[in-house]
Amino acid sequence: MKGISLFLLLLSSSDVCFGFGTTIWKMREKIEQHKEKVFNEKLNQLGSPPPLKEHYIEQPMDHFDPAVKVTYQQRYWVNDAFWHDRLHGPVFLFIGGEGPLSARAAGEGEHVKLAETYGALVFAVEHRYYGNSINKDGLQLENLQYLSSQQALADLAAFHSFAVRTYNMSDQNRWISFGGSYPGSLSAWFRLKYPHLVYGAIASSAPVEALTNFEAYNEVVAASLSDPIVNGSKQCADSIRNAFETIDFLLAAKQYTKLGKDFKSCNDISQSEQDVNQLVSNLAGIFMGVVQYNDEGSELTITSVCQIMTATKDPYVNLMKLNSVRIKPGKKCAYNSWNMSIEQLRNTTVDPASFTGAMRQWIYQTCTQFGYYQSCDANTSCLFSSHMDLQSDLDICDIVYGIPNDEVYKRVAFTNAYYGSNQPKGTRIVFVNGSIDPWHALSVLKSQGTTETAIYIQGTAHCANMGEDKPGDLPQLTQARKDISHQVLQWLQEGKYEVDQKLHFKPMY
Repeated sequence: MKGISLFLLLLSSSDVCFGFGTTIWKMREKIEQHKEKVFNEKLNQLGSPPPLKEHYIEQPMDHFDPAVKVTYQQRYWVNDAFWHDRLHGPVFLFIGGEGPLSARAAGEGEHVKLAETYGALVFAVEHRYYGNSINKDGLQLENLQYLSSQQALADLAAFHSFAVRTYNMSDQNRWISFGGSYPGSLSAWFRLKYPHLVYGAIASSAPVEALTNFEAYNEVVAASLSDPIVNGSKQCADSIRNAFETIDFLLAAKQYTKLGKDFKSCNDISQSEQDVNQLVSNLAGIFMGVVQYNDEGSELTITSVCQIMTATKDPYVNLMKLNSVRIKPGKKCAYNSWNMSIEQLRNTTVDPASFTGAMRQWIYQTCTQFGYYQSCDANTSCLFSSHMDLQSDLDICDIVYGIPNDEVYKRVAFTNAYYGSNQPKGTRIVFVNGSIDPWHALSVLKSQGTTETAIYIQGTAHCANMGEDKPGDLPQLTQARKDISHQVLQWLQEGKYEVDQKLHFKPMY
């Protein structure tokens, strides 16, 4: 049994470790905090312009059953700074995902730069059940049934109708959606399922293929840690593999006390094999997080991790040193407790301001729709412990949500049947992926035709294209943003041509 492996955009601000995902959540949390700080500093330098205000729209809890009368308030932001031609100007929709949004979602990023270039109105819409877009009793098990990608897309459709009425829009205002990771999938699916509402979609790092046993995640991690383009090396990957082989040897010898001491566990991991595997999974999470968010603002990169892992001839000692990065400053240890993990996942108290408060919701979505469980099976190139198996993730679905193993497989299969997996057969969709990002293994990597295209960026990590240009960007990343901009321009020109044709069409009698 391994620890709880979860979709890796969630964050944790507590000292409790939730499988190998926790390390990544903490990395992402620091990255988001850094980006928020930089964004606010930029606003101050510009003379403290008025902040973007948050707004709310009332949404049905169930769009598909009118007998359900419950509603919730969905949060969104508007940026109209560039929308000068309100009659013809486009609308860019930034789609939120499994965590809270902030005004930054409508204030900066690739989509905002494109809005400035093409005179677009920007909306940023928070996903139901995350951030402030959740009722106080939303985390009760009986209420989680309304949390799904289908309901989220219906929210976007209802928001579209609301915005058209509120801003007096017409079909001359073409909508283009943007999203990264799970919201990247939503962006593609919004175009796929509601093509009459959104004219085109940019889907960055979008894992559109649902998969229960996501073995390829750690295979990409292994390849990325070996890739010279990001200063990885075979020596680095071999050192990591050797360190985990030593851990597996100590596990087989039941050297729990030594492992707990060497890797600074607050709790006595000898009491439970699940706790031991929590530790193993958290150690693996250091590498998984560094690869996924390489050069995205984390204090660790593939370069620095490989330097540490090759600093001495003892890989185990090198890993002990690296482990200190997941221990909070001022803390002497970290918890690796299965029971504490389960209890927090069962917590139904809504905490809208934190990403930690999103764990219960997101894991529910993985159990009911997506899977995405990153295993380390023996027949793969995974560098980590073979104790990181699939079954423990499936156990979470059953223990916390009452969803049995076979039901998870069935629901994942339905998701692929409903959306088309990695061959969605859509139009005007651009899938953008980076070679270093492990999630590219579940996305669309080759163009499916002239109107469903793929951009594959060598040497970049998760959602790298969604940031604004900065010094030091790889040339291929800069070119990818130019290609995306060109595609957006082409869509807008096509949309204008269609409207002009319709306006000037004269039927023959």
